[in-house]
Amino acid sequence: MTGEAPRRRGRPSRTEREQGPGARTRILEAARAEFAERGYDKTSVRGIAKVAGVDAALVHHYFGSKDEVFAAAIEVSFEPATVIPAVLAEGPERVGERLARYFFAVWENPATRAPMLAVIRSAVTHEAAAKALRTFVLRRLLERVAGDLDVPNPKFRAELAASHMIGIAFARYVIKVEPLASVDQEEIVALVAPTLQRYLTEA
Repeated sequence: MTGEAPRRRGRPSRTEREQGPGARTRILEAARAEFAERGYDKTSVRGIAKVAGVDAALVHHYFGSKDEVFAAAIEVSFEPATVIPAVLAEGPERVGERLARYFFAVWENPATRAPMLAVIRSAVTHEAAAKALRTFVLRRLLERVAGDLDVPNPKFRAELAASHMIGIAFARYVIKVEPLASVDQEEIVALVAPTLQRYLTEA
């Protein structure tokens, strides 16, 4: 017996702590890259740690399980804390257009598109991916937008808006249906915005 107190599971060693505050950011970046490239099923905490240049214990320390790393990596793409005020700032008029433009901008940006592709591809077969999609597209974003607009049945409206946008994203970015896959983003926004506006604001 050495008399030393046992270490908490997942607690980083002193060497790992000395990775500095940038370690968490590196882990998130590595997670986004790994999930995008390998999908949910083939990505492991050990693999994420290797890409980030840290010990797997440090990943567990910051995020816990693989599911939690996955959820954190997706949240970085959506940034709901900054997006929702911007979408709602000008009131209910044209909220559908602002929401559509934001949503498709996430998909058009290669850095944020990659983890979103991983989410949609994995959501069909993995509950963790489906939960992440529900949490960050529906509950963290659309339900809050609909709720702040003070309309009847805000959750149902949010679900309709989510199904509309996710369906288009799947057709455009995952299975790449033409001409939807190659049409200009603004053309999609112009056609989708009135439908989202109706879902979110009409009594």
